[in-house]
Amino acid sequence: MARAIWSGSITFGLVNIPVKLFSAVSHKEVRFHMLHDKDGARIQLRRFCSAEETEVPYEHVVKGYEVSKGRYVTVSADELAAVDPKGARTIDIEDFVALEEIDPIFYDATYYLAPDKGAGKAYGLLLEAMRRTGKVGVARFVLRTKQSLCCVRPMQGALALSTMNYADEIVSKDDVEVPAPARPAARELEMAERLVASLTTAFQPERYRDEHRDKVLALVERKAAGETIEAPAPERPGKVVNLADALAASLAAATRHPPKRADADERRAPRREAAHTAAKPRRRKKGA
Repeated sequence: MARAIWSGSITFGLVNIPVKLFSAVSHKEVRFHMLHDKDGARIQLRRFCSAEETEVPYEHVVKGYEVSKGRYVTVSADELAAVDPKGARTIDIEDFVALEEIDPIFYDATYYLAPDKGAGKAYGLLLEAMRRTGKVGVARFVLRTKQSLCCVRPMQGALALSTMNYADEIVSKDDVEVPAPARPAARELEMAERLVASLTTAFQPERYRDEHRDKVLALVERKAAGETIEAPAPERPGKVVNLADALAASLAAATRHPPKRADADERRAPRREAAHTAAKPRRRKKGA
């Protein structure tokens, strides 16, 4: 059973909803340990005092901010909590906005919010209100001594919280050397649009696996079984081909092997059609 990593309250207006925060993502990257190549023993990273040249126990390690070269100001956990005692325990929704207005570049990590004891009714009220209005809450809260901008939104029948980057943390395109794109030829653009259309399907996240992780784990299993692994020769870059020819060949390949359509698309079609019909304005009767 997952354990809460934070507890506090969601606030909007004068409404206060006690909640618990749970991680919504479990990363599956392959983790390697550092070993000594001579004898295979684990390499240990130790907290070492540069002045006394001795190892320092964790309880004697404090946080320090460098205010000038070699000069630090130490800050304790209690002092950090005292800076914003309210922010450390609340998720303050400041605005409600449309989800599509938030560019994905702002998103960072995602968590689930669960109602704490006695907060089920207020939690359900906020969830349903956002679901019906199609709005999400932009809020701020403090997690691990850092104030985070975040988005509170309905997801799979629960409230989710996604931490966000601040505007001044986003690197502007003007700060990156991106040359002006060349104007495409009409024929090439038409083929590119057809290629995009031929590869378009419903998003099915389960279709996408971390293939590199699978290959690395297979490599580990083969080496553990005593197999000798020979590195393949590096691939040479392919020859640059005419763009129109590449588009034509891609279109032909996409026609032979079209992307799999989701069964869920077919199941959702009648509901979309019904929703579209319901959305059509009714004609008013004469004299009404």
